[in-house]
Amino acid sequence: RRNQTGSSLFENAQTLEALSKQGNPLEFISKMIDFEIFRPILESKLQIAERKSNAGRRPIDPVLMFKVMFVQRLYGLSDEQAEYQIKDRTSFRDFIGCTVDDVPDARTIWKYREELTRCGAYDELFKQFYAHLQSLGLIVNEGKIIDASFVVSPRQRNTRDEKQTIKKGEGDSLWNDNPHKKCHKDIDARWTKKGGDTFYGYKNHAKVCRKTKLIMGYDTTSASVHDSKRGAELVDENDAVGEVFWLDAGYVGTEEGFVSKSVTPVICEKGFRGRP
Repeated sequence: RRNQTGSSLFENAQTLEALSKQGNPLEFISKMIDFEIFRPILESKLQIAERKSNAGRRPIDPVLMFKVMFVQRLYGLSDEQAEYQIKDRTSFRDFIGCTVDDVPDARTIWKYREELTRCGAYDELFKQFYAHLQSLGLIVNEGKIIDASFVVSPRQRNTRDEKQTIKKGEGDSLWNDNPHKKCHKDIDARWTKKGGDTFYGYKNHAKVCRKTKLIMGYDTTSASVHDSKRGAELVDENDAVGEVFWLDAGYVGTEEGFVSKSVTPVICEKGFRGRP
């Protein structure tokens, strides 16, 4: 028997077995995380209503779509590439739980991601994931690392007056007469310079478990916000009293913020000529 892709079912089984022997990361993730734990949040945030009839195409399962986004982020795929790669790769479809005919198209992936952003679901999904890690005993409180990284955005082509309006925090008033143009404009990204290089976009502030490298907390700002402005703010009630926080030289001078929250900062000193 051959399936819809033209390959035999036996051949697909052999492919999955070979991937498993080589250490398929998606198989490991499936064993560690039951993605059904996210269903209540996804359904409540997306306000999925019960179907009144069987007419038309059935809505795509929200957990399946969340897995699609997970694969897309894990492998750094665009919406178009996510659609193509899921159709092409047996391991992706096996992880997501779909057939070739069920793979959502690029526009559906984009709309789903935009809707999750609009309804503010990501923070609740992260909290649910954190609670799941705790239940597995993966939160060890043996030290954390805080660091920030740039997220580059496409550079804007705005007039001088438009730039001034955006800097004043009034960017949302621009381009209302041209909604197609406005949807391509980014009024939150900012410019900054580091080590002689110029960046435009955002900054990801992350708190990571020193032992497992799992992300324990995060914050997002424009690129112009200095790392030190968000360091101590990532310390919360889940961190143990006296726990050591490892920080690079960008956090020099922020020690008091950490000490006031009953954790111990260990900050790399800045290097100078003759003193690394």
